Amino acid sequence: MSNTFSDLRVKLLRYSGVSVIAVLVTQSCLWLGLAVIKWPALAANIFAVTIGAVPAYLMNRSWVWGRRDSHSVREEILPFWLYSLLGLVMSTTLVALADIWFTSTAVLMLANLLAFGGLWVGKFFVLEKVLFK
Repeated sequence: MSNTFSDLRVKLLRYSGVSVIAVLVTQSCLWLGLAVIKWPALAANIFAVTIGAVPAYLMNRSWVWGRRDSHSVREEILPFWLYSLLGLVMSTTLVALADIWFTSTAVLMLANLLAFGGLWVGKFFVLEKVLFK
């Protein structure tokens, strides 16, 4: 097994761990917004995705890709947030549609999860080949 493949495998495993944590943070915030604060689904989803993106960026940058230097707004933060914005648009659309048809908090949370799950693999390669190359 080549060293490059081994490095990529380690990054993918760490990225998976970060993703689990980011999902837990996002889903907890979504539940808080929907079930406790009683926000409309759109507001709760925007809140959850925004909060969840912060630890996702910081942990991916430091733990997965080992970056310890200063943060670049143009080369790292902006592209990461643009990708997160894409996830926000997709998840907000799915959450809004689910909110029309269902009244279940669990279904709304699943809609959010499905949107980000669809972007998960692509995001790994964007982070690997573009942001933290």
